[in-house]
Amino acid sequence: MVLPKGMFRRHSLEVTDILNPDGENLLAVLVHPPDHPGRIPPEGGQGGDHEIGKDVATQYVEGWDWIAPVRDRNTGIWDEVSISVTGPVKIIDPHLVSSFFDQYTRAYLHATTELENRSAWVADCSLNIQVATELEGSVCLIEHLQTQHVSVPPGARIQYTFPKLSFYKPNLWWPNGLGKQSLYNVSITVDVKGYGESDTWGHLFGFRKIESHIDSATGGRLFKVNGQPIFIRGGNWILSDCLLRLSKERYKTDIKFHADMNLNMIRCWGGGLAERPEFYHYCDVYGLLVWQEFWITGDVDGRGIPISNPDGPLDHDLFMLCARDTVKLLRNYPSLALWVGGNEQVPPDDINTALKNDLKLHPLFESHSENALSIEEEDPSQYLDGTRVYIQGSMWDGFANGKGDFTDGPYEIQNPEDFFKDNFYNYGFNPEVGSVGMPVAAMIRATMPPKGWQIPLFKKLTNGYTEEVPNPIWEYHKYIPYSKPGKVHDQIELYGIPKDLDDFCLKAQLVNYVQYRALLEGWTSRMWSKYTGVLIWKTQNPWSGLRGQFYDYLLDQTAGFYGCRCAAEPIHVQLNLATYFIEVVNTTSEELSNVAVEASVWDLEGACPSYNVFDKLSLPPKKVMSISELNHPKSENPKPVYFLLLKLYNMSNNSIISRNFYWLYLPGGDYKLLEPYRNKRIPLQITSKTSHKDSSYEIEMNVQNKSEKPDPKILTYKNKFANRREDGEFDMSSLEPIHDKTEEKQKAGLFQRLYRQFPRETDGSKITEIKGSDVGVAFFLKFSVHALKTDNKGGEDTRILPVHYSDNYFSLVPGEEMSIKMSFEVPQGVTPRVTLEGWNYQSEVHTVI
Repeated sequence: MVLPKGMFRRHSLEVTDILNPDGENLLAVLVHPPDHPGRIPPEGGQGGDHEIGKDVATQYVEGWDWIAPVRDRNTGIWDEVSISVTGPVKIIDPHLVSSFFDQYTRAYLHATTELENRSAWVADCSLNIQVATELEGSVCLIEHLQTQHVSVPPGARIQYTFPKLSFYKPNLWWPNGLGKQSLYNVSITVDVKGYGESDTWGHLFGFRKIESHIDSATGGRLFKVNGQPIFIRGGNWILSDCLLRLSKERYKTDIKFHADMNLNMIRCWGGGLAERPEFYHYCDVYGLLVWQEFWITGDVDGRGIPISNPDGPLDHDLFMLCARDTVKLLRNYPSLALWVGGNEQVPPDDINTALKNDLKLHPLFESHSENALSIEEEDPSQYLDGTRVYIQGSMWDGFANGKGDFTDGPYEIQNPEDFFKDNFYNYGFNPEVGSVGMPVAAMIRATMPPKGWQIPLFKKLTNGYTEEVPNPIWEYHKYIPYSKPGKVHDQIELYGIPKDLDDFCLKAQLVNYVQYRALLEGWTSRMWSKYTGVLIWKTQNPWSGLRGQFYDYLLDQTAGFYGCRCAAEPIHVQLNLATYFIEVVNTTSEELSNVAVEASVWDLEGACPSYNVFDKLSLPPKKVMSISELNHPKSENPKPVYFLLLKLYNMSNNSIISRNFYWLYLPGGDYKLLEPYRNKRIPLQITSKTSHKDSSYEIEMNVQNKSEKPDPKILTYKNKFANRREDGEFDMSSLEPIHDKTEEKQKAGLFQRLYRQFPRETDGSKITEIKGSDVGVAFFLKFSVHALKTDNKGGEDTRILPVHYSDNYFSLVPGEEMSIKMSFEVPQGVTPRVTLEGWNYQSEVHTVI
């Protein structure tokens, strides 16, 4: 019987001699709970009684302020079990490293692998490495093919380093929003004389260099990729499922959602997992840098209440065994940006020292180094890693105040304008700042009994603030209120006291959008002058929780998702809510010239009292430019509630680079006038174009506000968005087609080319009219996809999830139109229908296909 230990390392058992080749084989597995499962104190707490910290295990299972405890602590096998067959020589943990010279025009690929000979004789091997990349068509180009002859003694395990492979102007891997995620296919095979192919190994690999240092201007940690400074706007990640029901499909959706939000970093929090390889694969594909922590948290490992064990897990050797194996498993993924010792804590001294030594940088990867490898230096692929920095804790060395004090956060509702103020956050890089995260009403009904459909009691306090009192089920699900008595008035109540669950959740989505857009816009407004980055706590929930999420456990996006998506655009026009100046942010490395900003103000009667164009602008790279003050609030007789539409566009062809829609009130006011605005019926015309193959659907909806004809002076009403080139930059010479009936041009990647080889059914165009006689803004429109059922039972959740939308929770001014694209998979035998809801369209749900 074998007794493997260590949740975060791979276990391999040799079974050749005990298998029955002619009959059935059975595997019996005896599992035990963690040695220290702990108990949950009556008052709860971060990590319960902290006993789980004595094991090398996930710590969230004892509960946190965002999750209830997992009762069995996830006892059992949690990762995949597989059988592999090799010949006498096995390839073990190859390490791939790229180095650059001559301003990234020349690159080397370094590769080292271990070889284990499990036979009783000397193995004469031909060891091959191949590097391939895609070309146009279905052709792959083999850029390098090298064969080396190696002898491995019987029973021995050796390390072999290939001669480095040279590349001229390789395609580089870039983070999301700054360039293409170019990946090469690297394969290694070993052939043994007298046997043939013994083993093979393959991995996608990206040429890139990641550096970081503490920025002298801000005190924050500044990251560079391929020599370019990267302003970090990312999120904290727990794991996709608290019961560890992990899948490639779920990972793909999770990571694509983060890319859809225009984020560029994910932090794998120390109380969770070292994720599975599929997670990092999709971070490679979609361009998400990964901050990877080891399994230490302040709450459980020395800083909790009550004070927890400061010496970390009892078995330090086991911790390091897991850490080293994790590094070997993950080090070849280009998205992996840094290692961090723990969350709000550093590991015990001996573990921290070992990690610093094991993960020290190779001289080629020390900051600002571009020197050739000297003869005396080890090949960088011979290091355990050596290519990415190790930081001892999440609040040290350029994060928070850099000294380990609790200077991350805050974690609750804020006044949106506060994010822009000088005194909101005083340090250069905030690793955790969080807020609310109420999902849509359908999520509540799908996951809670009717008692959980009761909305909070709005309790008026003597100081004029409101305290929300949630029902016990919401408390269990860690609901975070939309008010902070004494500091922040209830942000839902600004729209009027909600009547029921649907009203509450809709108003919560309004707040979610405003809150998270303001958070990211506030940080971006001080890009490089005060901040180098921010990570939102947190982006998603691994259970049906009610705080800190951009999409819920069932994979339905909140409006905060789209507020984040808007604010984190690589090039973005925004309103500084503290100064009311219009700003344009350019996070890219290219200057934009001959662009203009259009600012239009709209009232609740559908009139446009203010329209301005600021033209012939040039936007320098990696800068924030202040354009002009919004003067409407200071004008004569301004309306108490109004809309502001900002557009940044290319003057040569009016293509939109950035579009940003605000709803605002005058100082000291509120949004209560939006309540009667619900009764306005704004006419819409929706032109839909559907294509599908088997269960995969792609739909394009062109939505037009028909309440008035477009104003001739407004040249951007069609919202033709500028395309993004494959390198991530904007192509001002091309426009995204809106009415084109032909197939949308596909990218030249392999999967897109294969996709084009299969016929897809096209349903043609369909026009749907939503009648109305009022003039005004069609406010807060939301598409959703449902299963078409003739026998629908009352209250049944018919949503098809997940769906990827190009935008949602959007608004259209009179005469304006916009194209929304969506893609999704449907279960077998299900016909989808797309519905439209909105602030002005709540009495009935409109089916548009």
